[in-house]
Amino acid sequence: MTASAEARDTALLAAQAAADKLATDVSIVDVSERLAITDAFVLASAPNERQVQAIVDAVEERLREHGIKPVRREGMTENRWVLLDFVDVVVHVQHAEERAYYALERLWKDCPTIPFVDSALPAQAAAEPSPQEGDGAAQDVEATQEPAQDTPGR
Repeated sequence: MTASAEARDTALLAAQAAADKLATDVSIVDVSERLAITDAFVLASAPNERQVQAIVDAVEERLREHGIKPVRREGMTENRWVLLDFVDVVVHVQHAEERAYYALERLWKDCPTIPFVDSALPAQAAAEPSPQEGDGAAQDVEATQEPAQDTPGR
């Protein structure tokens, strides 16, 4: 049994809202086979408490726009690890230090992930030339190294 389509859609909405507020290491774990109480975890981190709060606010706002409200919030006083419970989806927004310490991905490593790609990334990637398409600096380095290898006496 995998996460329901509704849970997947909710998780993807939450993940995108977090990414839009510059959350790092955004991932979705399908825990439906291991837990009866929820289908998916959305994991996101931030470098400071203010950013954690901004991400939490953005996730709540985005899901409210779709008629989805959290039934429970935990950790709002310190903003180091905030949990938003949307029943089928639980969103964990953690300070980067808590994310590294608790390593939820490691705890749930046996569970499949739900693919998430930040919709802002393709536009950024297209705007930035790759080293192969850029100014030719990578090819210039290779060209200057080849004659040194063909030097007689080596």
